[in-house]
Amino acid sequence: MVALTRSLLESALPGQRVLLVGGAARLLIPGRSGDTVLTAPDFLPASALEIAKACQAQYELCLGETSTAWTYFSPAAMLMPGERTGRYRLGTDTLVVDNNGESRISMEDFAVAMLDEAETPQHIQKAFTVGY
Repeated sequence: MVALTRSLLESALPGQRVLLVGGAARLLIPGRSGDTVLTAPDFLPASALEIAKACQAQYELCLGETSTAWTYFSPAAMLMPGERTGRYRLGTDTLVVDNNGESRISMEDFAVAMLDEAETPQHIQKAFTVGY
């Protein structure tokens, strides 16, 4: 994943934008001081740790890139098929959670948020996240 991201960033033409869909590993967990999704004890199942580490490395690669107009898009903790509502909330470095403390979004609304960012850029050389 890191090698592919490096290749995308390095091959971007001047003025060309790269919108990357990454993971939620980099995000802070509300109410847990300093804990990210990746570092919080028992937050991720063991089966998800390797991809979370790869997503974190992918994000760190972006942070060092200054010549490409990149955007790093992290999903909510739960990304699943569902209904397209067209409604969502944006965040930056903390999981977006609902009133029940759940971090989730449908794949359909995740796609809407990604297209909204592609059409009207708000996060150039920045990361953002989305949830209900």
